[in-house]
Amino acid sequence: MTRKSMTSQHRKTGSLAKRTSILIGITTTVLVAVATILLVSRSRPSQQDRSDKTQDAAGPAFSEAAARQASYEVVNSYPHDPTSFTQGLVWKDGGFYESTGLYGQSKVRRLEFPSGKVTRELKLSPELFGEGLALVDGRLIQLTWKSRRGFVYDRDSFSVVQEFRYDTEGWGLTYDDNNLVLSDGSSDLFYLDPQTFKPVRRLAVTMNGRALTELNELEFIEGEIWANVWQTDLIVRIEPASGRVTSFLNLKGILAPSDRTGSDAVLNGIAYDAEKKRIFVTGKLWPRIFEIKVKP
Repeated sequence: MTRKSMTSQHRKTGSLAKRTSILIGITTTVLVAVATILLVSRSRPSQQDRSDKTQDAAGPAFSEAAARQASYEVVNSYPHDPTSFTQGLVWKDGGFYESTGLYGQSKVRRLEFPSGKVTRELKLSPELFGEGLALVDGRLIQLTWKSRRGFVYDRDSFSVVQEFRYDTEGWGLTYDDNNLVLSDGSSDLFYLDPQTFKPVRRLAVTMNGRALTELNELEFIEGEIWANVWQTDLIVRIEPASGRVTSFLNLKGILAPSDRTGSDAVLNGIAYDAEKKRIFVTGKLWPRIFEIKVKP
């Protein structure tokens, strides 16, 4: 800011007194501000005090109970096609249904358990990138990535019985016994009517008080929505009523480094056997499907 010049000595004298008063006021304000910053910094936890890397990356933006890290154990592992770019995984009829991605390589598959053998397969058109998969009654419902086209298949024959549209990108998909739940890579989940595929609800997901983005493959397990966080080793457990992440699993190291084929070979794929209470996880281009158990 520029100031106008003063020509008379009287004005200069008055200006000097005025400036001295202003300077004293500014100095007092700065001292108060510094004291306040020091007080706040003492009450704020340091980086070392934060118990979890994820909590540090998404520090609280508003009051919310912190998500806790749950422990797990690997119960077993089973063969999985290492060329399968897994986007969706569903357990039913004693085996898996799987949706795979990549242009020109996207498929819907039926996998025998425990061998992992592909017993049925349908290839998508080369311009489609397969994504999430859900099972509603006798229908398999599959998303595609950017085309915003979804497909409904007969579970037994894999014949296409319907095509539908949605308003976002398609990433993950699950069914909560009432509605389909769709992720699009943002921090929002979208509930769709399973018959009309029209949106009925939008759920904002938060973790430690901040929006959690990159939500990918989904699975509905015992009243919770489980979600892979893309390009991480995390699976978060989301409370459907509030959108709050209540706990999470860190699966870093579950796949041996020698079995990871590159940067695209990330954790992605959750399936639940509701009858036997078994949880299965895998990843894109992973040669194994792991059965895990969450510890109390």
